[in-house]
Amino acid sequence: MKIATAAYPLDLLTSWADYASKIESWVADAAGQGASLLVFPEYGSIELASLAGGASQNVVEASLQTVSSFIPDADALHAGLAEKYGVHICAASAPVYDDTLGPRPVNRARLFTPGGDVAIQDKQIMTRFERSPMNVVPGGPLQLFETALGRIGILTCYDAEIPLLGRALSEADLILVPSCTAALAGYSRVRIGAMARALENQCVTVMASTLGPAPWSETIEGNTGMGGIFGPPDNGFPPTGVLAEGVLGQPGWSFAEVDLDAIAQVRADGTVLNRTHWTEQSGRDSGVTSVRLG
Repeated sequence: MKIATAAYPLDLLTSWADYASKIESWVADAAGQGASLLVFPEYGSIELASLAGGASQNVVEASLQTVSSFIPDADALHAGLAEKYGVHICAASAPVYDDTLGPRPVNRARLFTPGGDVAIQDKQIMTRFERSPMNVVPGGPLQLFETALGRIGILTCYDAEIPLLGRALSEADLILVPSCTAALAGYSRVRIGAMARALENQCVTVMASTLGPAPWSETIEGNTGMGGIFGPPDNGFPPTGVLAEGVLGQPGWSFAEVDLDAIAQVRADGTVLNRTHWTEQSGRDSGVTSVRLG
């Protein structure tokens, strides 16, 4: 399959039509280049807050509520585009107020298939900024999606930096990592996490990033990153583990061809077998003895 992952700039929107046109343009571009899986970044949907206009777009709580109110329409848009272009789309994650989970919003990614199915994955662990002032909370548990493209899991940004969350998705062929990072250091942390999860699970990880300044948003004022697609640096994959990567700060898609057979083969007969040998840590990762030297 061919995977497309986005370095996605946030825009000041003047109408819903602006947003719909932008999303379709991006989807049409990737589909036109043969991609069957498209990955948008974490909080790319925050640009919908600009549709509130005035001061409310620059107030954290008001912007979260505005974005959440547009998500049913955004979901209908993405579902229609997935069917129209025959692609799977991981839409940009969004703050969503879900009454079944409590009064505070979750950070929710949604995966759309060309056959009309929709799956959701909520972020598990909040960053410091999400805890305060956003007061976004953890949502539903991790899930593994069986799709026509293989088994797909989603670790949203900071979640990709947490090894046991990655291990919980050890059966995934692909782990999507939608990300939103303000500075190069933040981008680097998520990139390193995505590459580590690809190494440990001997799978492919797909990182998408938001880009550029958004001075009209107090929630996300600046964004640094690029798209990246990573695998284990082992047989059947590049020696660096990097299948594709964009240019830092440059918007657009990054593409890579991914072969599920190569994932199965490296798991069965790689130079190393990280995924298989994970359990050998048990008992060796506790009871560390302190030894004084010198």
